[in-house]
Amino acid sequence: MATEVLPDDRALRVGRRERALAHMAAHDLDVLVLGREANVRYVTGTRSLWTAGTRPFAPAAVLVRATGAVHALMTWDEGLPDDIPREHLYGLTWNPMNWVTALQGIEGTGTALRVGTDSISPLFAQLLPMACPKAELVDGEPAMRAARRVKTAEEIVALRESLAVAEASLATAVAELRPGVTEQHLTGVLLEAAAAGGVSTPATQEVAWVNSRDHPWRKAGTDGRVGPGDLVAFTSGVVAGGYIGEVGRTWPSDGGDSPDIRALYRRWADLWGGLYDACRPGAPAADLLAAYDTAGEPLPPMPVARGLGLGFDPPVVASGLPQTAAEERLEPGMALAVTGYVWQEGVGAVLGREAVLITADGAELLTSSPHWKP
Repeated sequence: MATEVLPDDRALRVGRRERALAHMAAHDLDVLVLGREANVRYVTGTRSLWTAGTRPFAPAAVLVRATGAVHALMTWDEGLPDDIPREHLYGLTWNPMNWVTALQGIEGTGTALRVGTDSISPLFAQLLPMACPKAELVDGEPAMRAARRVKTAEEIVALRESLAVAEASLATAVAELRPGVTEQHLTGVLLEAAAAGGVSTPATQEVAWVNSRDHPWRKAGTDGRVGPGDLVAFTSGVVAGGYIGEVGRTWPSDGGDSPDIRALYRRWADLWGGLYDACRPGAPAADLLAAYDTAGEPLPPMPVARGLGLGFDPPVVASGLPQTAAEERLEPGMALAVTGYVWQEGVGAVLGREAVLITADGAELLTSSPHWKP
Protein backbone atom coordinates (compact mmCIF):
# COMPACT_ATOMS: atom_id res chain seq x y z
CA MET A 1 0.00 0.00 0.00
CA ALA A 2 1.44 3.36 -1.02
CA THR A 3 1.92 5.84 1.81
CA GLU A 4 2.50 8.89 -0.39
CA VAL A 5 -0.08 10.78 -2.42
CA LEU A 6 0.16 9.68 -6.05
CA PRO A 7 -1.85 10.63 -9.12
CA ASP A 8 -3.73 8.04 -11.11
CA ASP A 9 -1.63 6.11 -13.63
CA ARG A 10 -0.87 7.96 -16.84
CA ALA A 11 -2.71 5.50 -19.10
CA LEU A 12 -5.79 5.73 -16.86
CA ARG A 13 -5.71 9.56 -16.90
CA VAL A 14 -5.10 9.86 -20.63
CA GLY A 15 -7.83 7.41 -21.61
CA ARG A 16 -10.42 9.16 -19.46
CA ARG A 17 -9.41 12.61 -20.63
CA GLU A 18 -9.63 11.57 -24.28
CA ARG A 19 -13.18 10.35 -23.70
CA ALA A 20 -14.11 13.61 -21.95
CA LEU A 21 -12.71 15.68 -24.82
CA ALA A 22 -14.51 13.52 -27.40
CA HIS A 23 -17.83 14.03 -25.66
CA MET A 24 -17.17 17.73 -25.28
CA ALA A 25 -16.92 17.81 -29.06
CA ALA A 26 -20.07 15.72 -29.43
CA HIS A 27 -21.97 18.13 -27.16
CA ASP A 28 -20.35 21.23 -28.73
CA LEU A 29 -18.69 22.41 -25.52
CA ASP A 30 -15.64 24.64 -25.66
CA VAL A 31 -14.93 24.57 -21.94
CA LEU A 32 -16.02 22.35 -19.04
CA VAL A 33 -16.10 23.80 -15.54
CA LEU A 34 -16.38 20.93 -13.08
CA GLY A 35 -17.24 20.85 -9.39
CA ARG A 36 -18.34 17.29 -8.68
CA GLU A 37 -15.54 15.22 -7.21
CA ALA A 38 -15.92 12.20 -9.49
CA ASN A 39 -15.85 14.40 -12.60
CA VAL A 40 -12.87 16.36 -11.30
CA ARG A 41 -10.88 13.20 -10.71
CA TYR A 42 -11.95 11.79 -14.07
CA VAL A 43 -10.27 14.62 -15.99
CA THR A 44 -7.42 15.52 -13.62
CA GLY A 45 -6.33 12.18 -12.16
CA THR A 46 -5.62 13.88 -8.83
CA ARG A 47 -6.77 12.66 -5.44
CA SER A 48 -8.42 15.11 -3.12
CA LEU A 49 -9.17 14.92 0.58
CA TRP A 50 -12.12 12.58 1.19
CA THR A 51 -15.08 14.35 2.80
CA ALA A 52 -18.55 13.18 3.76
CA GLY A 53 -21.64 15.05 2.74
CA THR A 54 -22.25 17.67 0.08
CA ARG A 55 -20.22 20.73 -0.76
CA PRO A 56 -21.14 24.00 -2.45
CA PHE A 57 -20.20 24.34 -6.10
CA ALA A 58 -16.75 25.65 -6.92
CA PRO A 59 -14.75 25.44 -10.16
CA ALA A 60 -12.50 22.61 -8.98
CA ALA A 61 -11.30 21.76 -12.50
CA VAL A 62 -11.48 23.31 -15.95
CA LEU A 63 -11.00 21.40 -19.21
CA VAL A 64 -10.43 23.38 -22.42
CA ARG A 65 -11.30 21.52 -25.62
CA ALA A 66 -9.16 23.51 -28.05
CA THR A 67 -5.92 22.91 -26.15
CA GLY A 68 -6.76 19.82 -24.11
CA ALA A 69 -5.39 21.71 -21.11
CA VAL A 70 -6.50 20.91 -17.58
CA HIS A 71 -6.55 23.54 -14.84
CA ALA A 72 -7.19 22.45 -11.25
CA LEU A 73 -8.03 23.88 -7.85
CA MET A 74 -5.06 22.79 -5.74
CA THR A 75 -3.18 24.62 -3.01
CA TRP A 76 -0.24 22.21 -3.18
CA ASP A 77 1.43 20.10 -5.85
CA GLU A 78 1.67 16.80 -3.97
CA GLY A 79 0.15 14.12 -6.17
CA LEU A 80 0.04 16.46 -9.17
CA PRO A 81 0.33 14.59 -12.50
CA ASP A 82 3.23 15.67 -14.69
CA ASP A 83 0.82 16.59 -17.50
CA ILE A 84 -0.72 19.39 -15.42
CA PRO A 85 1.92 22.15 -15.06
CA ARG A 86 2.06 24.07 -11.80
CA GLU A 87 1.04 27.26 -13.57
CA HIS A 88 -2.30 25.56 -14.31
CA LEU A 89 -3.13 25.44 -10.61
CA TYR A 90 -5.19 28.04 -8.78
CA GLY A 91 -5.71 28.20 -5.04
CA LEU A 92 -8.63 28.10 -2.66
CA THR A 93 -10.14 31.49 -1.93
CA TRP A 94 -12.97 32.95 0.12
CA ASN A 95 -13.38 35.91 -2.24
CA PRO A 96 -15.64 34.96 -5.18
CA MET A 97 -14.06 37.58 -7.42
CA ASN A 98 -10.73 35.77 -7.07
CA TRP A 99 -12.39 32.82 -8.82
CA VAL A 100 -13.34 35.11 -11.68
CA THR A 101 -9.76 36.35 -11.96
CA ALA A 102 -8.41 32.78 -11.94
CA LEU A 103 -10.83 31.66 -14.66
CA GLN A 104 -10.14 34.75 -16.77
CA GLY A 105 -6.48 33.78 -16.78
CA ILE A 106 -7.17 30.40 -18.44
CA GLU A 107 -6.52 30.37 -22.16
CA GLY A 108 -9.76 29.72 -24.01
CA THR A 109 -12.32 30.95 -21.47
CA GLY A 110 -12.44 34.45 -22.94
CA THR A 111 -13.28 33.20 -26.45
CA ALA A 112 -15.43 30.18 -25.56
CA LEU A 113 -18.93 30.18 -27.06
CA ARG A 114 -20.39 27.28 -25.06
CA VAL A 115 -19.33 26.51 -21.49
CA GLY A 116 -20.73 23.52 -19.62
CA THR A 117 -20.86 23.01 -15.88
CA ASP A 118 -21.72 19.79 -14.04
CA SER A 119 -23.51 21.78 -11.34
CA ILE A 120 -23.80 25.41 -10.41
CA SER A 121 -25.02 27.75 -7.69
CA PRO A 122 -26.90 31.06 -8.10
CA LEU A 123 -23.70 32.93 -7.23
CA PHE A 124 -21.58 31.22 -9.87
CA ALA A 125 -24.37 31.60 -12.41
CA GLN A 126 -23.64 35.31 -12.07
CA LEU A 127 -19.84 35.01 -11.85
CA LEU A 128 -19.09 32.66 -14.74
CA PRO A 129 -20.32 35.08 -17.43
CA MET A 130 -17.69 37.52 -16.18
CA ALA A 131 -14.96 34.95 -16.86
CA CYS A 132 -16.53 33.70 -20.10
CA PRO A 133 -18.19 36.84 -21.55
CA LYS A 134 -18.98 35.38 -24.99
CA ALA A 135 -20.26 32.03 -23.78
CA GLU A 136 -23.65 30.45 -23.40
CA LEU A 137 -23.75 28.53 -20.11
CA VAL A 138 -25.19 25.02 -20.57
CA ASP A 139 -25.49 21.77 -18.66
CA GLY A 140 -22.21 19.89 -19.00
CA GLU A 141 -23.23 16.87 -16.95
CA PRO A 142 -24.68 14.93 -19.95
CA ALA A 143 -21.26 15.06 -21.64
CA MET A 144 -19.53 13.75 -18.51
CA ARG A 145 -22.13 11.02 -18.01
CA ALA A 146 -21.71 9.92 -21.60
CA ALA A 147 -17.94 9.77 -21.13
CA ARG A 148 -18.06 7.89 -17.83
CA ARG A 149 -20.73 5.33 -18.72
CA VAL A 150 -18.32 3.31 -20.89
CA LYS A 151 -15.09 2.29 -19.16
CA THR A 152 -11.64 2.28 -20.68
CA ALA A 153 -9.50 -0.86 -20.42
CA GLU A 154 -7.48 0.80 -17.66
CA GLU A 155 -10.66 1.59 -15.72
CA ILE A 156 -11.67 -2.06 -15.83
CA VAL A 157 -8.28 -2.92 -14.29
CA ALA A 158 -8.94 -0.36 -11.54
CA LEU A 159 -12.39 -1.85 -10.91
CA ARG A 160 -10.92 -5.36 -10.65
CA GLU A 161 -8.44 -4.12 -8.06
CA SER A 162 -11.24 -2.53 -6.01
CA LEU A 163 -13.38 -5.65 -6.27
CA ALA A 164 -10.49 -7.84 -5.14
CA VAL A 165 -10.34 -5.93 -1.84
CA ALA A 166 -14.13 -6.05 -1.46
CA GLU A 167 -14.25 -9.81 -2.04
CA ALA A 168 -11.34 -10.59 0.27
CA SER A 169 -13.02 -8.53 3.00
CA LEU A 170 -16.31 -10.33 2.43
CA ALA A 171 -14.64 -13.73 2.80
CA THR A 172 -13.04 -12.67 6.07
CA ALA A 173 -16.40 -11.58 7.50
CA VAL A 174 -18.27 -14.70 6.31
CA ALA A 175 -15.66 -16.85 8.10
CA GLU A 176 -16.79 -15.24 11.38
CA LEU A 177 -20.48 -16.04 10.87
CA ARG A 178 -22.05 -18.27 13.52
CA PRO A 179 -25.04 -18.13 15.88
CA GLY A 180 -24.46 -15.65 18.68
CA VAL A 181 -22.20 -13.28 16.75
CA THR A 182 -23.42 -9.71 16.36
CA GLU A 183 -23.98 -7.70 13.20
CA GLN A 184 -21.62 -5.08 14.61
CA HIS A 185 -18.84 -7.64 15.00
CA LEU A 186 -19.25 -8.87 11.43
CA THR A 187 -19.23 -5.27 10.20
CA GLY A 188 -16.06 -4.51 12.14
CA VAL A 189 -14.31 -7.61 10.82
CA LEU A 190 -15.15 -6.71 7.23
CA LEU A 191 -14.05 -3.08 7.56
CA GLU A 192 -10.86 -4.11 9.33
CA ALA A 193 -10.05 -6.53 6.51
CA ALA A 194 -10.68 -3.80 3.93
CA ALA A 195 -8.34 -1.44 5.80
CA ALA A 196 -5.69 -4.17 5.93
CA GLY A 197 -6.13 -4.44 2.16
CA GLY A 198 -5.29 -0.76 1.80
CA VAL A 199 -8.80 0.74 1.68
CA SER A 200 -10.20 2.74 4.58
CA THR A 201 -13.13 4.26 2.67
CA PRO A 202 -16.26 2.05 2.60
CA ALA A 203 -18.70 2.40 -0.28
CA THR A 204 -21.76 1.30 1.71
CA GLN A 205 -23.11 2.07 5.15
CA GLU A 206 -24.78 -1.29 5.65
CA VAL A 207 -22.39 -4.24 5.80
CA ALA A 208 -24.00 -7.20 7.59
CA TRP A 209 -27.55 -7.74 8.81
CA VAL A 210 -30.02 -10.48 9.67
CA ASN A 211 -32.82 -10.62 7.09
CA SER A 212 -36.32 -10.40 8.49
CA ARG A 213 -38.53 -13.47 8.23
CA ASP A 214 -41.67 -11.34 8.56
CA HIS A 215 -41.16 -8.46 6.10
CA PRO A 216 -39.19 -8.15 2.87
CA TRP A 217 -36.44 -5.55 2.71
CA ARG A 218 -36.18 -5.22 6.46
CA LYS A 219 -33.71 -6.22 9.10
CA ALA A 220 -34.84 -8.70 11.71
CA GLY A 221 -36.24 -6.93 14.75
CA THR A 222 -33.56 -8.27 17.06
CA ASP A 223 -30.73 -6.88 19.16
CA GLY A 224 -28.37 -7.36 16.25
CA ARG A 225 -27.34 -10.83 17.36
CA VAL A 226 -27.43 -13.66 14.81
CA GLY A 227 -29.65 -16.59 15.77
CA PRO A 228 -29.88 -20.20 14.59
CA GLY A 229 -31.33 -20.53 11.09
CA ASP A 230 -30.96 -16.83 10.30
CA LEU A 231 -30.07 -15.71 6.79
CA VAL A 232 -27.41 -13.00 7.03
CA ALA A 233 -26.77 -10.59 4.16
CA PHE A 234 -23.32 -9.13 3.53
CA THR A 235 -22.60 -6.20 1.24
CA SER A 236 -18.93 -5.45 0.86
CA GLY A 237 -18.15 -2.16 -0.84
CA VAL A 238 -14.91 -0.22 -1.00
CA VAL A 239 -13.62 2.89 -2.76
CA ALA A 240 -10.12 1.99 -3.96
CA GLY A 241 -8.28 4.45 -6.16
CA GLY A 242 -11.56 6.33 -6.52
CA TYR A 243 -13.35 3.31 -8.00
CA ILE A 244 -16.26 1.63 -6.23
CA GLY A 245 -16.19 -2.15 -5.98
CA GLU A 246 -19.21 -3.97 -4.56
CA VAL A 247 -20.23 -7.56 -3.96
CA GLY A 248 -23.16 -8.95 -1.99
CA ARG A 249 -23.85 -12.41 -0.59
CA THR A 250 -26.26 -14.11 1.84
CA TRP A 251 -25.19 -16.97 4.10
CA PRO A 252 -27.11 -19.10 6.63
CA SER A 253 -25.81 -18.67 10.15
CA ASP A 254 -25.44 -22.37 10.98
CA GLY A 255 -25.29 -24.30 7.72
CA GLY A 256 -29.01 -23.79 7.21
CA ASP A 257 -29.52 -26.90 5.14
CA SER A 258 -33.32 -26.97 5.34
CA PRO A 259 -35.78 -27.58 2.47
CA ASP A 260 -37.15 -24.03 2.74
CA ILE A 261 -33.72 -22.40 2.59
CA ARG A 262 -32.64 -24.62 -0.30
CA ALA A 263 -35.80 -23.68 -2.20
CA LEU A 264 -35.15 -19.98 -1.59
CA TYR A 265 -31.61 -20.23 -2.94
CA ARG A 266 -32.89 -22.05 -6.02
CA ARG A 267 -35.31 -19.17 -6.61
CA TRP A 268 -32.41 -16.74 -6.39
CA ALA A 269 -30.38 -18.81 -8.85
CA ASP A 270 -33.29 -18.81 -11.32
CA LEU A 271 -33.67 -15.04 -10.97
CA TRP A 272 -29.94 -14.48 -11.39
CA GLY A 273 -29.89 -16.54 -14.57
CA GLY A 274 -32.43 -14.16 -16.10
CA LEU A 275 -30.57 -11.07 -14.89
CA TYR A 276 -27.29 -12.33 -16.33
CA ASP A 277 -28.91 -13.16 -19.67
CA ALA A 278 -30.31 -9.60 -19.80
CA CYS A 279 -26.78 -8.14 -19.66
CA ARG A 280 -26.34 -8.14 -23.44
CA PRO A 281 -24.84 -5.36 -25.58
CA GLY A 282 -27.59 -3.41 -27.30
CA ALA A 283 -30.31 -4.76 -25.02
CA PRO A 284 -32.67 -2.31 -23.29
CA ALA A 285 -31.97 -1.90 -19.60
CA ALA A 286 -35.68 -2.67 -19.08
CA ASP A 287 -34.82 -6.33 -19.70
CA LEU A 288 -33.22 -6.36 -16.25
CA LEU A 289 -36.55 -5.34 -14.74
CA ALA A 290 -38.36 -7.88 -16.89
CA ALA A 291 -36.13 -10.64 -15.50
CA TYR A 292 -37.84 -10.25 -12.14
CA ASP A 293 -41.26 -10.56 -13.76
CA THR A 294 -40.18 -13.64 -15.72
CA ALA A 295 -38.92 -15.28 -12.52
CA GLY A 296 -42.16 -14.39 -10.74
CA GLU A 297 -40.39 -12.21 -8.19
CA PRO A 298 -41.50 -8.71 -7.14
CA LEU A 299 -39.22 -5.86 -8.11
CA PRO A 300 -37.08 -4.52 -5.28
CA PRO A 301 -37.43 -0.91 -4.13
CA MET A 302 -33.72 -0.27 -4.72
CA PRO A 303 -31.95 -0.29 -8.11
CA VAL A 304 -31.75 -3.64 -9.86
CA ALA A 305 -28.59 -2.39 -11.58
CA ARG A 306 -26.41 0.69 -11.52
CA GLY A 307 -23.13 1.72 -13.01
CA LEU A 308 -19.84 1.12 -11.23
CA GLY A 309 -16.97 3.54 -11.59
CA LEU A 310 -15.91 6.83 -10.05
CA GLY A 311 -18.92 7.49 -7.86
CA PHE A 312 -22.39 6.94 -9.27
CA ASP A 313 -22.06 6.19 -12.95
CA PRO A 314 -24.95 5.62 -15.35
CA PRO A 315 -27.11 3.73 -15.91
CA VAL A 316 -29.48 3.43 -12.96
CA VAL A 317 -32.10 0.71 -13.54
CA ALA A 318 -34.89 0.79 -10.97
CA SER A 319 -38.58 -0.01 -10.72
CA GLY A 320 -39.33 3.68 -10.16
CA LEU A 321 -37.69 4.64 -13.47
CA PRO A 322 -39.41 2.42 -16.07
CA GLN A 323 -39.21 4.95 -18.92
CA THR A 324 -35.53 5.58 -18.29
CA ALA A 325 -34.89 1.82 -18.31
CA ALA A 326 -36.81 1.41 -21.57
CA GLU A 327 -34.78 4.14 -23.28
CA GLU A 328 -31.40 3.05 -21.89
CA ARG A 329 -29.31 0.64 -23.96
CA LEU A 330 -26.48 -1.45 -22.56
CA GLU A 331 -23.16 -0.86 -24.29
CA PRO A 332 -19.86 -2.75 -24.36
CA GLY A 333 -17.63 -1.29 -21.67
CA MET A 334 -20.38 -0.65 -19.14
CA ALA A 335 -19.73 -2.02 -15.66
CA LEU A 336 -22.80 -2.72 -13.54
CA ALA A 337 -23.60 -3.75 -10.01
CA VAL A 338 -26.58 -6.10 -10.53
CA THR A 339 -28.73 -7.16 -7.57
CA GLY A 340 -30.92 -10.22 -7.24
CA TYR A 341 -33.26 -10.44 -4.24
CA VAL A 342 -35.86 -13.02 -3.22
CA TRP A 343 -37.80 -13.34 0.03
CA GLN A 344 -40.02 -15.93 1.64
CA GLU A 345 -42.17 -15.37 4.70
CA GLY A 346 -40.98 -17.43 7.62
CA VAL A 347 -37.60 -18.05 5.99
CA GLY A 348 -36.01 -14.70 5.19
CA ALA A 349 -34.27 -13.29 2.14
CA VAL A 350 -31.41 -14.09 -0.18
CA LEU A 351 -29.57 -11.08 -1.60
CA GLY A 352 -26.80 -11.45 -4.14
CA ARG A 353 -24.96 -8.60 -5.85
CA GLU A 354 -22.52 -9.15 -8.70
CA ALA A 355 -20.28 -6.83 -10.70
CA VAL A 356 -20.87 -7.43 -14.41
CA LEU A 357 -18.97 -6.09 -17.40
CA ILE A 358 -20.87 -5.72 -20.66
CA THR A 359 -18.65 -6.89 -23.53
CA ALA A 360 -19.17 -7.12 -27.28
CA ASP A 361 -19.84 -10.84 -26.84
CA GLY A 362 -22.14 -10.66 -23.82
CA ALA A 363 -21.68 -10.41 -20.07
CA GLU A 364 -18.55 -11.11 -18.03
CA LEU A 365 -18.62 -11.55 -14.26
CA LEU A 366 -16.05 -9.41 -12.48
CA THR A 367 -16.89 -10.95 -9.10
CA SER A 368 -16.03 -14.50 -8.10
CA SER A 369 -17.02 -14.82 -4.42
CA PRO A 370 -18.71 -18.16 -3.75
CA HIS A 371 -22.40 -18.47 -2.95
CA TRP A 372 -23.78 -20.78 -0.27
CA LYS A 373 -24.71 -24.13 -1.72
CA PRO A 374 -26.81 -26.77 0.06
